Amino acid sequence: MKTGGELIVEALVANGAERLFCVPGESYLAVLDALYDTNIGVTVCRAEGGAAMMADAWGKLTGKPGVCFVTRGPGATNASPGIHIAMQDSTPLILFIGQVQRDAREREAFQEVEYRRFFADTAKWVAEIDDARRIPEFVTRAFAVATSGRPGPVVLALPEDMLTDKVEAVAAQGWQPVETGPSAAVIEKLADLLQGARKPFMILGGSRWSEQAVHSITRFAEKWQLPVGCSFRRQMLFDHLHPNYAGDVGIGINPALGARVKEADVLLLVGSRFGEMPSSGYTLMDSPYPKQTLIHVHPDAEELGRVYRPTLAINAAADAFAAVVEHLAPPSHINWPGEAETAHQSYLAWSTPPQTGPGKVAMGPIMTYLESVLPEDAIMTNGAGNYATWLHRFHRFRRFGTQAAPTSGSMGYGLPAAVAAKQLHPDRMVVCFAGDGCFLMNGQDFATAVKYELPIIVLVINNSIYGTIRMHQEREYPGRVSATELTNPDFAMLARAFGSHGETVETTDAFEAAWQRAVASGKPAIIEIRLDPEAITPTRTLSDIRDKR
Repeated sequence: MKTGGELIVEALVANGAERLFCVPGESYLAVLDALYDTNIGVTVCRAEGGAAMMADAWGKLTGKPGVCFVTRGPGATNASPGIHIAMQDSTPLILFIGQVQRDAREREAFQEVEYRRFFADTAKWVAEIDDARRIPEFVTRAFAVATSGRPGPVVLALPEDMLTDKVEAVAAQGWQPVETGPSAAVIEKLADLLQGARKPFMILGGSRWSEQAVHSITRFAEKWQLPVGCSFRRQMLFDHLHPNYAGDVGIGINPALGARVKEADVLLLVGSRFGEMPSSGYTLMDSPYPKQTLIHVHPDAEELGRVYRPTLAINAAADAFAAVVEHLAPPSHINWPGEAETAHQSYLAWSTPPQTGPGKVAMGPIMTYLESVLPEDAIMTNGAGNYATWLHRFHRFRRFGTQAAPTSGSMGYGLPAAVAAKQLHPDRMVVCFAGDGCFLMNGQDFATAVKYELPIIVLVINNSIYGTIRMHQEREYPGRVSATELTNPDFAMLARAFGSHGETVETTDAFEAAWQRAVASGKPAIIEIRLDPEAITPTRTLSDIRDKR
């Protein structure tokens, strides 16, 4: 006889869960008690949104479901941003929610929410476990659903009294990953389409990648001399200094790269949905009928033809597809000699940061310095805002597993993601880029980094405005500033108040020494970079945008 709480934990162990992220609540005390006797790591967070985002980052970096526990009502609703991120980003994640006792449901009991309705549009599957004997079934199914096809979040509600029931139940067994692979016939058709191309282009994106898959797709690109781009915030899928790399197909795309995608006669899209951001508002490809010959590879059959009708649809996960095409022999004559080299040279020019800018701090030299000192395996995290352009455009990702950022464009993601990344890889450098607005959306979880002695480095790029919104505001309503100015704390002093390391950078030349001191401290660190609000993008000022309206 075991309690429901014990059965939940046993099912997590059976399915390979190594760590979970939580904010404790009385609704699932039985689970917390059962965790006392296991080796599952427990990260106690300061807000449920941060906990869910940590679980999402764990899922992104491992390919296995990140696990998050929150309490009912406010706990669950606070966690909902992480579920939305996981859904749009195709990240495997399982959110367990303590629920009101079964005999109080449908009465609007204290903190009661009907989670099937609440999460219906933002999760792959939402269920409530009424019978503790079915816990092994539900939890194993949750792992399978979260990882199969297009990965995503699963939500399981746990009535408080169900967790204390003592029952006999079958032992939980781990889920079996479901793999989809390309048939010989579709690979033959793919080869035929590519061989007839004059200006082919390959875009990598989505999830369900591995280090081996990245290696295999690189070999395929080399053999076929294909120029390669990475979809929005999926830049770790191809070495940026590889001679076939053409750049990131995302927000603020290199105009030459955007033209290349539009002008491609054969476009090979691997793993990505090619949603609004990577498609530049659905302008790089016509929907539903692209001008390009589209070969679309995706692990979920429902995504194939959903927005774009492909010439060739291949229902396959990235791992399986890459393993096959790595060995696909190229034609004896390539019709597009030099295209990859031309695209790569364009990328190198585009990704070289400007060395000047308005104000006393120029981000270009800071990025140049960081590129000279960051290890190739450093993990970079960020949330959303114009500040992220400096990272996405000018940092050259070299290896798989070095990026955790929300394709959903959610603010507040970078810090929780950095915490999760450092717990996963304590031997690797983890750097979080955050704007001042972005940081304070989940800044309280800097305390979590301090609690677990995780020496992450957070670069808070402070311009005292909601920069992206202000940029759009100045373009659409020049000179009419409304609701975009911020009042901030002294971020370096805030770090020291947490018992950690803080630095303030007010001139470009001050950054190098501040960085070195932060690294040498061995503590979680915040380096506040006070940036002139005029430096709204790497190449434009707010005045430029306002004057050209």
